[in-house]
Amino acid sequence: MAKVLYITAHPHDETQSFSMAAATSFINEYKRVNSEDEVVHIDLYKESIPQIDADVFKGWGKLQAGEELETLSEVEKEKVSRLAELSEQFVDADKYVFVTPLWNFSFPPVMKAYIDSVAVAGKAFKYTAEGPVGLLTDKKALHIQARGGIYSEGPAAAMEMGHRYLDTVMNFFGVPSFEGLFIEGHAAMPDKAEEIKEDGIARAKDLAHTF
Repeated sequence: MAKVLYITAHPHDETQSFSMAAATSFINEYKRVNSEDEVVHIDLYKESIPQIDADVFKGWGKLQAGEELETLSEVEKEKVSRLAELSEQFVDADKYVFVTPLWNFSFPPVMKAYIDSVAVAGKAFKYTAEGPVGLLTDKKALHIQARGGIYSEGPAAAMEMGHRYLDTVMNFFGVPSFEGLFIEGHAAMPDKAEEIKEDGIARAKDLAHTF
Protein backbone atom coordinates (compact mmCIF):
# COMPACT_ATOMS: atom_id res chain seq x y z
CA MET A 1 0.00 0.00 0.00
CA ALA A 2 1.29 3.43 -0.96
CA LYS A 3 0.59 6.78 0.68
CA VAL A 4 -0.22 9.56 -1.79
CA LEU A 5 -0.20 13.26 -0.95
CA TYR A 6 -2.65 15.06 -3.24
CA ILE A 7 -1.50 18.67 -2.88
CA THR A 8 -3.74 21.27 -4.49
CA ALA A 9 -2.95 24.98 -4.76
CA HIS A 10 -6.01 26.51 -6.36
CA PRO A 11 -8.78 28.66 -4.85
CA HIS A 12 -11.36 27.16 -7.25
CA ASP A 13 -12.74 23.65 -7.60
CA GLU A 14 -13.11 21.41 -10.64
CA THR A 15 -16.17 23.29 -11.90
CA GLN A 16 -14.16 26.47 -12.48
CA SER A 17 -10.54 25.36 -12.83
CA PHE A 18 -9.09 23.35 -15.72
CA SER A 19 -6.21 22.10 -13.57
CA MET A 20 -8.61 20.98 -10.83
CA ALA A 21 -10.92 19.33 -13.38
CA ALA A 22 -8.09 17.19 -14.69
CA ALA A 23 -6.69 16.58 -11.20
CA THR A 24 -10.05 15.51 -9.77
CA SER A 25 -10.51 13.04 -12.61
CA PHE A 26 -6.96 11.78 -12.08
CA ILE A 27 -7.28 11.24 -8.34
CA ASN A 28 -10.72 9.62 -8.59
CA GLU A 29 -9.46 7.19 -11.22
CA TYR A 30 -6.29 6.58 -9.21
CA LYS A 31 -8.36 5.66 -6.16
CA ARG A 32 -10.48 3.34 -8.28
CA VAL A 33 -7.53 1.36 -9.68
CA ASN A 34 -5.44 1.57 -6.48
CA SER A 35 -8.08 0.99 -3.84
CA GLU A 36 -5.54 -0.17 -1.25
CA ASP A 37 -3.55 3.07 -1.37
CA GLU A 38 -4.11 5.90 1.10
CA VAL A 39 -4.74 9.29 -0.50
CA VAL A 40 -4.39 12.39 1.68
CA HIS A 41 -5.70 15.66 0.24
CA ILE A 42 -3.80 18.78 1.29
CA ASP A 43 -5.74 21.83 0.12
CA LEU A 44 -3.15 24.58 0.54
CA TYR A 45 -5.85 27.25 0.54
CA LYS A 46 -7.54 25.64 3.55
CA GLU A 47 -4.61 24.20 5.50
CA SER A 48 -2.33 26.16 7.82
CA ILE A 49 0.94 26.62 5.89
CA PRO A 50 3.18 28.95 7.92
CA GLN A 51 5.58 31.19 6.08
CA ILE A 52 9.15 31.09 7.29
CA ASP A 53 9.19 34.42 9.11
CA ALA A 54 10.82 36.07 12.13
CA ASP A 55 8.78 33.94 14.57
CA VAL A 56 9.97 30.73 12.91
CA PHE A 57 13.60 31.81 12.89
CA LYS A 58 13.38 32.80 16.56
CA GLY A 59 11.81 29.45 17.43
CA TRP A 60 14.34 27.47 15.47
CA GLY A 61 17.16 29.48 17.04
CA LYS A 62 15.96 28.68 20.54
CA LEU A 63 15.67 24.97 19.76
CA GLN A 64 19.14 24.91 18.21
CA ALA A 65 20.47 26.59 21.35
CA GLY A 66 19.16 23.69 23.41
CA GLU A 67 15.91 25.14 24.68
CA GLU A 68 12.83 22.94 24.98
CA LEU A 69 9.81 23.42 22.73
CA GLU A 70 7.77 24.50 25.76
CA THR A 71 9.98 27.57 26.25
CA LEU A 72 8.98 29.04 22.90
CA SER A 73 6.27 31.68 22.69
CA GLU A 74 2.83 30.40 21.72
CA VAL A 75 3.18 31.84 18.21
CA GLU A 76 6.68 30.43 17.76
CA LYS A 77 5.61 27.02 19.07
CA GLU A 78 2.55 26.90 16.81
CA LYS A 79 4.45 27.77 13.64
CA VAL A 80 7.52 25.63 14.33
CA SER A 81 5.39 22.62 15.29
CA ARG A 82 3.20 22.95 12.20
CA LEU A 83 6.25 23.15 9.91
CA ALA A 84 7.67 20.00 11.53
CA GLU A 85 4.32 18.25 11.05
CA LEU A 86 4.20 19.11 7.35
CA SER A 87 7.78 17.96 6.85
CA GLU A 88 7.19 14.63 8.56
CA GLN A 89 4.03 14.04 6.55
CA PHE A 90 5.86 14.75 3.30
CA VAL A 91 8.79 12.44 4.05
CA ASP A 92 6.42 9.68 5.16
CA ALA A 93 4.53 9.66 1.84
CA ASP A 94 5.39 7.56 -1.22
CA LYS A 95 3.91 9.65 -4.01
CA TYR A 96 3.17 13.33 -4.54
CA VAL A 97 0.58 14.90 -6.84
CA PHE A 98 0.97 18.67 -7.12
CA VAL A 99 -1.90 20.60 -8.70
CA THR A 100 -1.50 24.25 -9.69
CA PRO A 101 -2.52 26.82 -12.25
CA LEU A 102 0.13 28.84 -14.09
CA TRP A 103 -0.05 32.31 -12.54
CA ASN A 104 2.33 35.02 -13.73
CA PHE A 105 4.67 32.34 -15.15
CA SER A 106 4.76 30.42 -11.84
CA PHE A 107 2.22 29.11 -9.32
CA PRO A 108 0.24 30.55 -6.36
CA PRO A 109 2.55 31.70 -3.54
CA VAL A 110 1.05 29.21 -1.10
CA MET A 111 2.78 26.42 -3.06
CA LYS A 112 6.17 28.07 -2.49
CA ALA A 113 5.36 28.32 1.22
CA TYR A 114 4.53 24.61 1.24
CA ILE A 115 7.76 23.65 -0.53
CA ASP A 116 9.68 25.75 1.98
CA SER A 117 8.00 23.81 4.78
CA VAL A 118 9.15 20.42 3.46
CA ALA A 119 12.62 21.39 2.19
CA VAL A 120 14.30 20.38 5.44
CA ALA A 121 17.94 19.33 5.68
CA GLY A 122 18.28 15.88 7.22
CA LYS A 123 14.81 14.85 5.98
CA ALA A 124 14.36 15.72 2.30
CA PHE A 125 18.09 16.12 1.64
CA LYS A 126 21.41 16.23 3.43
CA TYR A 127 24.64 18.15 3.08
CA THR A 128 27.84 16.21 2.41
CA ALA A 129 31.44 17.08 1.62
CA GLU A 130 30.58 16.60 -2.04
CA GLY A 131 27.49 18.80 -1.86
CA PRO A 132 23.80 18.28 -1.10
CA VAL A 133 22.29 14.83 -1.64
CA GLY A 134 18.57 14.08 -1.95
CA LEU A 135 17.10 11.58 0.50
CA LEU A 136 13.71 10.88 -1.13
CA THR A 137 15.06 8.39 -3.64
CA ASP A 138 12.15 5.96 -3.35
CA LYS A 139 9.38 8.46 -4.18
CA LYS A 140 7.62 9.60 -7.34
CA ALA A 141 5.83 12.83 -8.20
CA LEU A 142 3.40 14.35 -10.67
CA HIS A 143 2.53 17.96 -11.46
CA ILE A 144 -0.85 18.74 -13.02
CA GLN A 145 -0.87 22.31 -14.33
CA ALA A 146 -3.31 24.32 -16.43
CA ARG A 147 -1.91 27.11 -18.62
CA GLY A 148 -4.15 29.56 -20.44
CA GLY A 149 -1.51 30.05 -23.13
CA ILE A 150 0.89 27.71 -24.88
CA TYR A 151 4.07 27.22 -22.86
CA SER A 152 5.19 23.76 -23.94
CA GLU A 153 7.04 25.05 -27.00
CA GLY A 154 8.38 28.21 -28.59
CA PRO A 155 9.74 31.31 -26.81
CA ALA A 156 7.12 31.09 -24.05
CA ALA A 157 8.58 27.78 -22.85
CA ALA A 158 11.46 29.64 -21.24
CA MET A 159 9.01 31.85 -19.33
CA GLU A 160 7.28 28.98 -17.51
CA MET A 161 8.81 28.72 -14.05
CA GLY A 162 6.24 26.81 -11.99
CA HIS A 163 6.83 23.33 -13.34
CA ARG A 164 10.53 23.98 -13.84
CA TYR A 165 10.83 25.05 -10.21
CA LEU A 166 9.11 21.89 -8.96
CA ASP A 167 11.32 19.83 -11.27
CA THR A 168 14.41 21.43 -9.73
CA VAL A 169 13.14 20.81 -6.19
CA MET A 170 12.20 17.18 -6.85
CA ASN A 171 15.64 16.58 -8.37
CA PHE A 172 17.23 18.26 -5.33
CA PHE A 173 15.22 15.97 -3.05
CA GLY A 174 16.41 12.93 -5.03
CA VAL A 175 12.93 12.01 -6.34
CA PRO A 176 13.77 9.82 -9.37
CA SER A 177 10.46 10.14 -11.23
CA PHE A 178 8.73 13.47 -11.84
CA GLU A 179 6.08 13.81 -14.54
CA GLY A 180 4.07 16.73 -15.81
CA LEU A 181 0.54 16.78 -17.19
CA PHE A 182 -0.31 20.09 -18.81
CA ILE A 183 -3.64 21.48 -19.98
CA GLU A 184 -2.87 24.56 -22.05
CA GLY A 185 -4.18 27.02 -24.60
CA HIS A 186 -7.77 27.38 -23.44
CA ALA A 187 -7.48 31.15 -22.83
CA ALA A 188 -5.63 31.70 -26.09
CA MET A 189 -8.16 29.62 -28.02
CA PRO A 190 -11.49 30.02 -26.20
CA ASP A 191 -13.38 28.35 -29.04
CA LYS A 192 -11.44 25.16 -28.27
CA ALA A 193 -11.51 25.48 -24.48
CA GLU A 194 -13.97 22.66 -23.85
CA GLU A 195 -12.10 20.35 -26.20
CA ILE A 196 -8.82 21.17 -24.45
CA LYS A 197 -10.41 20.52 -21.06
CA GLU A 198 -11.86 17.15 -22.08
CA ASP A 199 -8.52 16.10 -23.60
CA GLY A 200 -6.76 16.97 -20.33
CA ILE A 201 -9.27 14.97 -18.34
CA ALA A 202 -8.86 11.95 -20.61
CA ARG A 203 -5.07 12.09 -20.36
CA ALA A 204 -5.31 12.44 -16.59
CA LYS A 205 -7.45 9.32 -16.32
CA ASP A 206 -5.01 7.37 -18.47
CA LEU A 207 -2.06 8.52 -16.37
CA ALA A 208 -3.80 7.35 -13.19
CA HIS A 209 -3.29 3.75 -14.37
CA THR A 210 0.50 4.04 -14.57
CA PHE A 211 1.40 6.53 -11.82
